[in-house]
Amino acid sequence: MDTVTVGIGPVAPTEVIAVARGGATVVLAETARAAMAESRAVIEALAGDTVPHYGVSTGFGALATKQIPVERRAQLQASLVRSHAASSGPAIEDEVVRALILLRLSTLATGRTGVRPEIAETYAQILNAGIVPIIGEYGSLGCSGDLAPLAHCALAAMGEGEVRVDGTTQPAAVALANAGIEPVALREKEGLALINGTDGMLGMLVLALADLRRLVTTADLAAAMSVEGLTGTDAVFAADLQAVRPHPGQAQSAANMRAALADSPLIAAHRTNGFTRVQDAYSLRCAPQVHGAARDTIDHADLVASRELASAIDNPVVLPDGRVESNGNFHGAPIGYVLDFLAIAVADLASMSERRTDRFLDAHRSGGLPPFLANDPGVDSGHMIAQYTQAGIVSELKRLAVPASVDSIPTSAMQEDHVSMGWSAARKLRRAIDGLTRVVAIEILTAARAADMRGVPAAPVTTAVRAQLRTAVPAPGDDRYLAPEIAAAVALVADGSLLDAARDAGADLA
Repeated sequence: MDTVTVGIGPVAPTEVIAVARGGATVVLAETARAAMAESRAVIEALAGDTVPHYGVSTGFGALATKQIPVERRAQLQASLVRSHAASSGPAIEDEVVRALILLRLSTLATGRTGVRPEIAETYAQILNAGIVPIIGEYGSLGCSGDLAPLAHCALAAMGEGEVRVDGTTQPAAVALANAGIEPVALREKEGLALINGTDGMLGMLVLALADLRRLVTTADLAAAMSVEGLTGTDAVFAADLQAVRPHPGQAQSAANMRAALADSPLIAAHRTNGFTRVQDAYSLRCAPQVHGAARDTIDHADLVASRELASAIDNPVVLPDGRVESNGNFHGAPIGYVLDFLAIAVADLASMSERRTDRFLDAHRSGGLPPFLANDPGVDSGHMIAQYTQAGIVSELKRLAVPASVDSIPTSAMQEDHVSMGWSAARKLRRAIDGLTRVVAIEILTAARAADMRGVPAAPVTTAVRAQLRTAVPAPGDDRYLAPEIAAAVALVADGSLLDAARDAGADLA
């Protein structure tokens, strides 16, 4: 996707990904320009009114009762942005900042915020020039929206603060000048409209959902490789058995595992050689149930994201009949809840993956494999410490699964007395997804090693996945420097190469 057109309707998740990660060009639709001009006329009409209007002629938050003289209202908007650009800590990722800017632009384009079309055009130009405002990790409470992160973006549009261009930090004024972008001079309500939204936490949710859909399918593939490598049975994944408990995610994960294990000589041998193990361990047998629950959680979060993408978050908003009304739509609770819910699912996926890995390393439970999959047990340690790495990550993921959205610290002199902490939920979810990627990669690395050590033909799909892994990680042998091999497996999971190999081998994975 090379170009994304932002109109009065919502941008699609694929468009968010294209801009945030793919550098797609952003174009503002003429319908959006017209809608913005119409609502701006409403704000202009209120600017000279003697009756106070929040965001137009008053202060903000606990200072909303103070009326501001006409001659100081431009300063009011600029001061709002400068004072709210108060983040701290390590700079957040470029893809998050780009998603945030696009989503704020999308809200501006609805015509419900009352800003001039040229403000939205400036945001599009900033995206297209590759200018990334520098935003510290801390500062947003998720109510009133992501104030501090959004304020840093507005500050950059004003030609103030610092930005990154091609990874190099420079003053925003320099970056704008180099790109031929004129800094904006904010007028009534515009500063408020630029900072009053849920765009940061929503952007991170959209990015997380894309990553998690890939990861949960990769976890299905990893589980199938573990079932095969541990001489388990695929009988429990039968479609009619799964239909007895008709959760859609469970059915899909089971279907993925059946596809990965199709035509496996090792699995088939169980049926003809008097296989006596009646039940596999839960981490093998119940993989569709756990992975499927994660899938259903992802689907629920996707529904919330789609609703939020269709929202125009600002306070106040300009309604179609011309009313300008204060509201509480900026509260991040709907997004914060699902971000936390996803972190729980991520922790559980990783926990089950680690348990499957551990079974490979225990000679009493691995079905004839050498201890720790060592080439020469005693001299070699095999994958002993790779599982330690998994365990350390899983322990952290359990801590990251503690909900952020149950916390609230009152702010703004008790005017904002209940906040969502949705931004914090999003930040910890990003770390959790990174951890899950590593845990699943180590499981695949271990399952592939076990398959090689068995020396028995495996399913065409799992064989293809193992072959793809072997392009970056050598076959088993004496102990080697293991960290680079783990890193290589992580990269193949993260970029989808292993899933591509499975699909190229005929697996219809979803």
